[in-house]
Amino acid sequence: MSNALQDLSQAGVSIWLDDLSRERLRSGNLAELVSTHHLTGVTSNPTIFDKALSEGNAYDQQVHELAVRGVSVEEAVRMVTAYDIRWAADVLRPVYESTDRVDGRVSLEVDPRLAHETERTVAEAKALWWLVDRPNLMIKIPATAAGLPAITQVLGQGISVNVTLIFSLERYRQVMDAFLEGMELARTNGHDLSRIQSVASFFVSRVDTEVDRRLKEIGTDEARSLLGRAAIANARLAYQAHQEVFSSSEWKTLEEQGAKPQRPLWASTGVKDPSYEDTLYVTELVARDTVNTMPQATLDATADHGRITGNTVLGTYDQARADFAALEDAGINLTDVFAVLEEEGVDKFIKSWDSLLGALSAELDKLS
Repeated sequence: MSNALQDLSQAGVSIWLDDLSRERLRSGNLAELVSTHHLTGVTSNPTIFDKALSEGNAYDQQVHELAVRGVSVEEAVRMVTAYDIRWAADVLRPVYESTDRVDGRVSLEVDPRLAHETERTVAEAKALWWLVDRPNLMIKIPATAAGLPAITQVLGQGISVNVTLIFSLERYRQVMDAFLEGMELARTNGHDLSRIQSVASFFVSRVDTEVDRRLKEIGTDEARSLLGRAAIANARLAYQAHQEVFSSSEWKTLEEQGAKPQRPLWASTGVKDPSYEDTLYVTELVARDTVNTMPQATLDATADHGRITGNTVLGTYDQARADFAALEDAGINLTDVFAVLEEEGVDKFIKSWDSLLGALSAELDKLS
């Protein structure tokens, strides 16, 4: 194994795994990755749980007991996912303690069908926080228009939040505003700000997938020269925005009260185009006080042959803006790209959630 993961960690990037399953927990694999791969957190989503439930028999005993009790399929999903999240949180609790509560975090997403309903999202987030009952939990809330006030309200309850499905710089700035408002509300409500953590999950590879598709449709030499440049530029400009907000006087006031900054998290870092380097969205987004949540394949690739050469974000902002301008000149409507990606992102998670409900319903019937 190379020293890439160690180098990445020393460069200030927290390495999280974008995967979780009962078998990974039961086999001790998650604990092993913490020990050997500098892993400091875990993220989950409906797609991950849908896949986990479909493989092996690790969930059979619990599902049988839920079937005997006659619980609804929606309640069964909460019980099954909360069990895994609670277990993972316990595995990562030493990391949580050793990093002064910054890392060692495990994320659980609210029902994605609530993405456009503020009040129900808040209620679900509070219920999941109570159900898992671990201080190193993060509740994932999508960065939809309805999600923004939910983020503020949930943070205001003293609950740590992973804001997911961020694509555009405009929406990211709104997310940071929602975070600042939420931390101010938490302070007003008497919560210890040092115990509240938040990350802003900026999706990466999906941007290149959509933009590259449009560039190939345009088909000019100019368009083809821009393949694979949109996602990195977008993320780098997001980090610049992060630096601006978290050096402001408004933030400094909260920081003096013990608040920790909301870190950018690079999500969707598995490379979709096989012509690109498989560690592209790791090595090109190295910046202090960020998180990179990787699927297993990307984690393994980085460990095997990743080359970490220091910070690859600072000093790139002019080039990133130039790339954006070139994309617009080539005929790419980035505003439309980001709107499409947000809508598709919510839809994909809803489909995975529905699939998870269907699979669990069948298992409940079979094991009852």
